[in-house]
Amino acid sequence: MSSTNNSLREKVVAFFHPHCSAGGGGERVLWKAVEALGDMRDDAGLPISVVIYTIDTPHENYKEDILQHVKSRFLIDISQNLPILFVHLNTESHFLDTPRRLTLIMESIGTMRLAWAAIRKVTPDIYIDTTGCAFTYPIVRIFGGCRVAAYVHYPTISRDMLALVWERRRTYNNDVQVATSSLTTYMKLVYYTVFAFLYGAVGSMANLVMVNSSWTYSHISFLWRFAFSRIHVVFPPCDTKSLEYLSLSNRENIVVSIGQFRPEKDHALQIESFAHLLAKYSDIQNIMAVKLVLIGSCRGEEDESRVQQLRELSDRLGIASRVEFVINQPYPVLKEWFGRASVGLHTMWNEHFGIGVVEMMAAGIIVVAHNSGGPKADILTPLNGEKTGFLASTAEEYCEAMFIALCNGPDHEANMRIRFLARESAKRFSDEVFETSFKRTIISSNILR
Repeated sequence: MSSTNNSLREKVVAFFHPHCSAGGGGERVLWKAVEALGDMRDDAGLPISVVIYTIDTPHENYKEDILQHVKSRFLIDISQNLPILFVHLNTESHFLDTPRRLTLIMESIGTMRLAWAAIRKVTPDIYIDTTGCAFTYPIVRIFGGCRVAAYVHYPTISRDMLALVWERRRTYNNDVQVATSSLTTYMKLVYYTVFAFLYGAVGSMANLVMVNSSWTYSHISFLWRFAFSRIHVVFPPCDTKSLEYLSLSNRENIVVSIGQFRPEKDHALQIESFAHLLAKYSDIQNIMAVKLVLIGSCRGEEDESRVQQLRELSDRLGIASRVEFVINQPYPVLKEWFGRASVGLHTMWNEHFGIGVVEMMAAGIIVVAHNSGGPKADILTPLNGEKTGFLASTAEEYCEAMFIALCNGPDHEANMRIRFLARESAKRFSDEVFETSFKRTIISSNILR
């Protein structure tokens, strides 16, 4: 009798997503997952309520405002029958401050402290991490007695990161002091190796793991070996349906990119590639009429400072008048740009998936994406043997791909064919596919038992 009563008791499902009000792809996954749980409550009668842990500062109309933001930004309408409680951790937000040294370890400790503060306020039955904070799992399992599910966008550490340090390549997370010194290189390799072992141990504590791409699956299944049988690929939700109504023809000479203004997105490479295009093909009329539009969201002062640096880079390269920034705008504005643009840029190395890439393809934009990660493995793959976009790695390669897509004009027959195939290919990653896959994975795992 007690077992039956327990199975019928309302289950509290908590999402650990401190920046839940941001407007990126990770937040789209969060809110589509919440929407799916609402549907499961309405359609299947599952007794579910939702808690969201956030570092946002509370105010009187917070819940109404954020749900309206979700509706306007993502076109997601959460069921009014689904109880949602926001647990505000704004007084503990400093736990997530970026440390100056030992970033991986110190950030992980910060998430553990935040998770402890979270479950002290509300302890759920099921804890779902949608931000990649694996070190919170032992906290909520051991001290909260929660079942743990994870939606992993990107492994915190990977074999590629170890290779990057070993090869002494300078990037946003491997600065010049490390890249040019043998001693610091070996020290960082030891540090990364120890962290990878710990990451694998805590990640394996998850009862259910969903990953967003075959690239992420490869890395997570290698690192979280003891959770191997519980790892499933669930492609993230992409707004393909509403974008399919945009006309494929009569596009303008506009190149767009979409993504939060974070260092790993490498917007500087986009600007440099665009400047190279203008300089190399200054005598081509279609090229001289082209404009670059960078669309994205800023989460705080660091992102805003980064945008300012990008503006200064455009100015130094002499192309400031040809580059426009569209920041923190609602979804209808983004959709308008999608309907006008001919070409889309994506420059993140080893992007875990690439929701922005899929959205641009669904909108009929010819995408030039980085030749790595999800775009290479899952998205910009040929459809029936035909090209659905371009892959590039260097400024020269991006320049040449943009030239091919722009030189003959937006309505050239070859360009129209790529637009059509890209849109068809993008249907594999629709909201409906995510919802079906997410619900099936949650139910088959018995995590809601």
